[in-house]
Amino acid sequence: MSWQTYVDDHLMGEVEGVHLTAAAIIGLDGSVWAQSTAFPAFKPEEVSNIVKDFDEPGFLAPTGLFLGGAKYMVIQGEPGAVIRGKKGSGGITVKKTGQALIFGLYEEPMTPGQCNMVVEKMGDYLIDQGL
Repeated sequence: MSWQTYVDDHLMGEVEGVHLTAAAIIGLDGSVWAQSTAFPAFKPEEVSNIVKDFDEPGFLAPTGLFLGGAKYMVIQGEPGAVIRGKKGSGGITVKKTGQALIFGLYEEPMTPGQCNMVVEKMGDYLIDQGL
């Protein structure tokens, strides 16, 4: 299965009548493995700062998480495993695997919990596959 299929069929798939607004699988080095058409153009330092927060939990808390120039307030996550952010009526979930970051962006009516479930389920699957 191609990485694009993981994004299109699994991350962007419908959950309880709603779906993510954008999603991507990005290598820990910042390389794009696959992304949805609506995923924002991001700067390399935005991804490296996210990776740094996984290595040093709390690194992003004072400044916020930036992706594509948009600022998300960092909210509860799982140190070293998941970062969650909120921006207006939407937000972001980032799950770290051994080799990549799984990104999910959402807007209402999708809930934070639905976004977390989609992104974390994909991340857990890839971790189980050794990725």
